[in-house]
Amino acid sequence: MTEPVVVHHAPDRQRLHLELEGREAELTYHLLDAGAAAGKVMVIDHTGVPEAIGGRGLAGQLVQAAFELARSQGWKVLPACSYARVWITRHPDWNDLLAT
Repeated sequence: MTEPVVVHHAPDRQRLHLELEGREAELTYHLLDAGAAAGKVMVIDHTGVPEAIGGRGLAGQLVQAAFELARSQGWKVLPACSYARVWITRHPDWNDLLAT
């Protein structure tokens, strides 16, 4: 695994991204309004890491940053992309944020 890199949030694009070696990795999401009682749900749609910088844990850093963002905003999370679904099975300490 690589050293953590800075993950940037572009809320207007509902996107988290990072840059390494001139390449950009991203995570995209959208928000659902689950009603007054449930609040908002962050649906993680996609994670993408270029092959040139793959294999260094960058997708995991993006997903963790998304969960941290959701926690800070009081949102629940629905990991719709396959990578995020696998990530949460490996990091059950974040299960309290999963949308039911």
